[in-house]
Amino acid sequence: MVSPWSEAPRTDHMIVTTTTVVEGHPVKDYLGVVTGEVIVGANLFRDVMASITDIVGGRSGKYEQVLARARKEAIAEMQREAEALGGNAVVGVDIDYEVLGQNGSMLMVSVSGTAVTL
Repeated sequence: MVSPWSEAPRTDHMIVTTTTVVEGHPVKDYLGVVTGEVIVGANLFRDVMASITDIVGGRSGKYEQVLARARKEAIAEMQREAEALGGNAVVGVDIDYEVLGQNGSMLMVSVSGTAVTL
């Protein structure tokens, strides 16, 4: 299997990684901490929970789809912030999930990392 990082970084593709380095591509400049947050509200959660019909083995495909979409949107927001700073990668990314609101009626997905140029 060929490593996705075997070629030089491209400007049309932003590397996002939980590691602090990208092997073979030294950091030229640290640009600062970038974040992305998405909150999934109570109505969406109730709708998802009410429409769960595909629970198999304790897993819900609908619920997982909502979480995946929220995570992707939070990462995209973080990438836009990094791009605005002139970065072409985000390293040291951390993804957190937090239940918010009265009776846990909302879920927040937050991501953070350090924008860099490679």
